[in-house]
Formats: sequence, C-alpha cells, structure tokens
Amino acid sequence: MQTETLSFDTANGPTSAYVAHPESPNGKGVILIQEWWGLNDHIKDIARRYADEGFVAVAPDLYRGRLATNPAEAGAMMNALAIEDGLDTIKNTIDAASLAFDLSHFGITGYCMGGTYALRAACELEGLSAAAPFYGDVPEDEILQKLTTPTIFISGTKDGWINTEKVAKLEDAAERFELPIHSVKYEADHAFFNDTRPEVYDATAAADAWALVVGFFKDKL
Repeated sequence: MQTETLSFDTANGPTSAYVAHPESPNGKGVILIQEWWGLNDHIKDIARRYADEGFVAVAPDLYRGRLATNPAEAGAMMNALAIEDGLDTIKNTIDAASLAFDLSHFGITGYCMGGTYALRAACELEGLSAAAPFYGDVPEDEILQKLTTPTIFISGTKDGWINTEKVAKLEDAAERFELPIHSVKYEADHAFFNDTRPEVYDATAAADAWALVVGFFKDKL
C-alpha cells in the first residue's frame, strides 16, 4: 500500500486530499469525508483500511489544513463551512482523482459531518455509484428526492444528534419518493465507528458496519 497527497483547486481556493491505494488497484475509488474534527489521523487510518481492501481511498481536506482540538472548536469549524463549499470540494476531488488514478467508479462515505456531506453529495453530484453515510444529518425532501445513487444510511439508536426521529424522517421520504436507500440501525451511540473515542466506540457494531459497506462498495462500484 502507498499513501500520497493529491493537490487540486476548488472554487474557494486550493486544497488537498490524503490518498491511500494498493499496489494493484481494482479501478474503484472511495471518497472518504472527514468528521467535524478535520482530516485527522483517524480518517487517514480508515483510508488505509479501504486501500487494504483494494480501493483507492481519497479523503479531501474540507477545512484546508485546519484541525479542531476540542468539540467547541470542531462545532465552530463545521458551522463555518458552507455546504456549497464542501460539495464543490468533493466534486473537484472526484474530478482530480479520476485523472490522477484512472478511476471511473466511485463510492462515497463519511462519518458525522462527513455523513451529512456524503448523503448530500449522493443526492446532488454526478460521478458516484454508491454511498454509505454514517450518522449524518438528513436534508430536506427537495434534496432527498434527487437521490438516484444506491445508498446505505447507517445510524445508531442511542444517537442524540442523528436521533430516531431524524432517521424515521429519512425512511419516510425513502418510501414516499421510492428512493434507492436502505436504512441500517445499530444499538449504538453517535460516532460508534470511531475507535479513538472509547466512550462511544462499539467494536461489534463497527465491525459489522465495515463489512457491510465494504461488501456494498465491491458490489456496486
């Protein structure tokens, strides 16, 4: 496996992405979107795990080099990031990675804030063949009804932010608009996939969700 930095331009200025890829890529890429903390070591570790599965994993830096050190700072940085800016960065990530690594099929995933962006990107951007947002916020019906990308939405029933009411709203919209989205719920808290946070990490749920998403991407990409 190799890692490198991919630099590219966006409408709001230059940024980069952390890339992990195997020696023999399978031609499939995964766009990996950060939590509200930024492009930290945990996200880079997940990228390397995807590379071990044969994918080219590309994690764009939506904060352009900044990292949060506490929840208050993370919340401020997340709220300062315009949704249009984040989506434009993701679009340019797809374009840059397509050229740099000769990729034609992309999945997208992300956690917390990254789950919000992964779902929005699946609704609004071209070039994605599958999406697997983890406990991200649910957009309005006018956005959701644009979804044509096969999607698995992963949540925790103990989550106080992306709570059961929000997930029920998503499931209701999926039924009303006949969306290609499957809701998967674990008896776990918000950020249960993050193994650097022992207060919320759930090893059993995380392992099951990982196997589910990797299999989904291998099938759809």
